[in-house]
Amino acid sequence: MRTVGILGGIGPESTVEYYRGIIASYRRQSPDGSYPSILINSISVSKLLGWMDAGQLGNVVNYLADELQKLVRAGADFGIIAANTPHIVFNDLQRRSPIPLISIVEASCAEAKKLGIGRAGLLGTRFSMQASFYPDVFRRKGITVVVPDEAEQAYIHEKYVGELLANTFLPETRARLLEIIQRMKEQEQIQTVILGGTELPLLLRDESASGIPLLDTTQIHVRAVVAELLA
Repeated sequence: MRTVGILGGIGPESTVEYYRGIIASYRRQSPDGSYPSILINSISVSKLLGWMDAGQLGNVVNYLADELQKLVRAGADFGIIAANTPHIVFNDLQRRSPIPLISIVEASCAEAKKLGIGRAGLLGTRFSMQASFYPDVFRRKGITVVVPDEAEQAYIHEKYVGELLANTFLPETRARLLEIIQRMKEQEQIQTVILGGTELPLLLRDESASGIPLLDTTQIHVRAVVAELLA
């Protein structure tokens, strides 16, 4: 049996969703109803956010690489980062990793391509919305990524860090995010919204909003993991 190593805890609630999702999907597809082999290393989100705020991405890479080595020593055959924001250094981490890593961005791009999307909105932390790692990957498949305006980005980031990562999911925050999605659909002509933060699907649990699909990056990533486990 192959083993997946998960860099989790970024934040904890979405890591729980990964664990549950991988088990449920694996069991549905496994003829004998067996459970998958999963290793989780729950790491410090506060360290990562602090380094990202300071623009110290080298520290982020070093930290993730060290924590990934623990999963490798424990027997992981391949790995994932159970979060979107740290994918800002995914390429650097993959180069240093002795095992393959499955990218949440690549998996989400494949899903958007399958849906025939040409223009996608992106919600996430400020780091994710302002970085190039989502647009770069999606552009290679002919998909344009659009982000909210500056004020909307500031609001989303504040609520993400202050509420969602603290396991607080408020109806007024949900309502405001739905307003942002509606505006982006009307003014930016987006055809889908990438929930580019693994806590966002815990707040926006519907499959669509304003008549367009919501891409749940957590579940998309989970499906990619299970496909690899069963390969």
